[in-house]
Amino acid sequence: MYRKAYQELLNWKNEEKGKCAIMIDGARRIGKSYLALEFAKNEYDSYILIDFYATPDEVKEIFEKYLSDLDTFFLRISAYYSVNLYERKTLFIFDEVQFFPRARAAIKYLVADGRYDFIETGSLLSISKNTKDILIPSEERHLKINPMDFEEFLLALGNESLLPVLKDSFEKKIPLGQALHRKAMDLFRLYLIVGGMPQAVKEYVESKDFERVDRIKREILELYRNDIKKHAKGSELKAEAIFDEIPAQLSKHEKKFKISSLKKEARMRDYDDAFMWLNDSRIVNICYNADEPNIALKMNMTRASLKCYLADTGLLISHAFDENGIISEEIYKKLLFGKLEVNEGMIFENIAAQMLTASGHKLYFYSKSDNEDASSRMEVDFLITKNKVTARHNIQGIEVKSTKRYTLASLNKFRKKYEEYAGSCFVLHTADFREENGIIYLPVYMTMFL
Repeated sequence: MYRKAYQELLNWKNEEKGKCAIMIDGARRIGKSYLALEFAKNEYDSYILIDFYATPDEVKEIFEKYLSDLDTFFLRISAYYSVNLYERKTLFIFDEVQFFPRARAAIKYLVADGRYDFIETGSLLSISKNTKDILIPSEERHLKINPMDFEEFLLALGNESLLPVLKDSFEKKIPLGQALHRKAMDLFRLYLIVGGMPQAVKEYVESKDFERVDRIKREILELYRNDIKKHAKGSELKAEAIFDEIPAQLSKHEKKFKISSLKKEARMRDYDDAFMWLNDSRIVNICYNADEPNIALKMNMTRASLKCYLADTGLLISHAFDENGIISEEIYKKLLFGKLEVNEGMIFENIAAQMLTASGHKLYFYSKSDNEDASSRMEVDFLITKNKVTARHNIQGIEVKSTKRYTLASLNKFRKKYEEYAGSCFVLHTADFREENGIIYLPVYMTMFL
């Protein structure tokens, strides 16, 4: 399956020519190892894959003893894996490098040697125990991998002909038309429920069996729970409580995470480490409230007010409907056709967060409560900055609507109050493209173009 990150790896290989390693960073089961292996097979004369999750002591011993003598180091590694090494044409893959931090520290010397290229893959890379007693190499470029986006999903399904039509509609600001819009929405709903975890997408492409897809997603969710229990030391109970509470929090009208739902006397500061762990593990996407919607959103954010989305919306659906184990084929089909009586607002807002994250945006929202002045009381789902900064109007507000009937009271108040800061604003909805009164009504599947 095609991943856009492949082109990033190709750019790294051609531009750096061995001057730095590249670290593929992402959540578990996101496809890091698969991507690195496909790249190695296609772009190099030979490669050595070292999986540090199951590496024997003999290999670790080579790292411990021979880094000061790289000729011997490479000779022994080559002999152990029975792979010939070719200068500038061999790639080393250090897979799951977090399980052997010594190998990550060795990158400094291996890159300086210059003979070969190095790709590292890892999860939970910023967790303190995975960096203890090592110097993080400066010769390390990072490539973050997200769940497959809608474009990659369409390519996996063989619908590449639709992509240029969607992009053309977005760029020219013209509607798709009823037939094409309906087709795009049907495929987007399929993306919503299957999700972007490569293993789940592969299963759907091969079997078209929703129950088998759901089983894979539940295995991933269980893997995440086990990671929390094993690695979130000191915060495991709080992180697990947050993880389990995500669907309930997102199903509410106001989707800000209410920490009191976990424990009556709880305070957000008591759970700060747990939220940070979940964010660092790439299991969730956290969206912070920006008190002032100007160009410096990060400077105006508050950690005491946040929304917590699951990083993959397909996983969210399996997570939310878990009362009876595997979700039946019938429920999936009702979700696919929008016939299930469920709050789709949480699903659409979660996918918007996922798509904005995949496009490189940090997530912020705007929320203001004022009991005395109704004109100041508002909540805008997301705030993003324009890609080209100008003197004014650099912030774009985004509202997500999952139904055909909706109001824009908050967005209109936001535009009026912050007219100096606010540029064009977007409504992500299930209808076709249109533009009215400075608001762009964007089909939700076009979020990937923002």
